Amino acid sequence: MRLLFLGDVVGRPGRSVVVDRLPALRERWRLDCVVVNGENAAGGFGITEAICEELLNAGADAVTLGNHSFDQREALVFIERQPRLIRPANYPPGTPGRGATVVETHRGARVLVVNVMGRIFLDPLDDPFAAVERELSACPLRDAADAVLVDVHAEATSEKEALGWFLDGRASLVVGTHTHVPTADHRILPGGTAYLSDAGMCGDYDSVLGMQRDEPVRRFLQKTPGARLEAATGEGTLCGIAVETDDRTGLATRVAAVRLGPHLEETWPRHWD
Repeated sequence: MRLLFLGDVVGRPGRSVVVDRLPALRERWRLDCVVVNGENAAGGFGITEAICEELLNAGADAVTLGNHSFDQREALVFIERQPRLIRPANYPPGTPGRGATVVETHRGARVLVVNVMGRIFLDPLDDPFAAVERELSACPLRDAADAVLVDVHAEATSEKEALGWFLDGRASLVVGTHTHVPTADHRILPGGTAYLSDAGMCGDYDSVLGMQRDEPVRRFLQKTPGARLEAATGEGTLCGIAVETDDRTGLATRVAAVRLGPHLEETWPRHWD
């Protein structure tokens, strides 16, 4: 099975590069399942129903979220009727939406997609380890799912790596999001789980984490209140990770970084071309 995960979509440049490039990539790489983190898709803060549908129509099978899940208040409502949009599973009980979903591919395979949020330097949510354990116990790899993809939305690489080792052999891919900077540690762990500390962002890298540069720089220099952060408006770069799994075990056999666009060195799974 071929899986593609795309990092945080930031503002219009992120949406545009996903919408423009994903349909052709699905066909060219014969992708079975695509998951996109969309928590910054609406101007850098949250997601709207229209944007969620735009990403799904472009070829995403599921959209994950994070600490900006409900910055757009409409998400509190439409997340209940959109099963392919998931927020972190370790939000408190009673939070609208769900923390996992099962995607059925065009070949009839089942992909469990789980979203959890880290607690180091972020909101003190419920235990992400316990939350992902519940989801995988209910839908384990090989027994109920042909592949398992876990989006760990977290600040600390130590927490992401710990979750990777915790899930090694039980997930096809554990991938970090949130920092908007792609890391170079993509690999397959000894138990067969593909891992990457951060997928980076789909957005304009001529920026500060996808935001126009002037205000973030001013805040570091002056430490005083100022203007609202605004998403950058330049050309977007597509960033993520591509994974090939063994149909028998659901574990990873190949992994490759994906970076397509300006400002970063381009790379992609050349063995898929």
